[in-house]
Amino acid sequence: MKISYLSAIVLALLMVPAARASEDLAKKYNCLACHQVDKKVIGPSYQEVAAKYKGQADAATTVAAKIKAGGVGVWGQIPMPPNPTVPDADLQVLVTWILGMAK
Repeated sequence: MKISYLSAIVLALLMVPAARASEDLAKKYNCLACHQVDKKVIGPSYQEVAAKYKGQADAATTVAAKIKAGGVGVWGQIPMPPNPTVPDADLQVLVTWILGMAK
């Protein structure tokens, strides 16, 4: 029992820096100018995005493509500008972070 409890604490502590790093990437690439974790700003909240793609096998690929290419029409008529300069490694971290917000 003690080992399970300790393992859960260690896992939680390891996840905090990953979440922080992901949020830092969102700030670095100006994602937070239009998106927030839990509320719609100009674009949908990250929780809304995660809920929309929850359970879809191609969710990570779809969201990554939308970040890179931009788009319009899925969430309304305000276009999301393309972000082609986000490195693939950072893109993968961002997409995993966003989709991980599904409830």
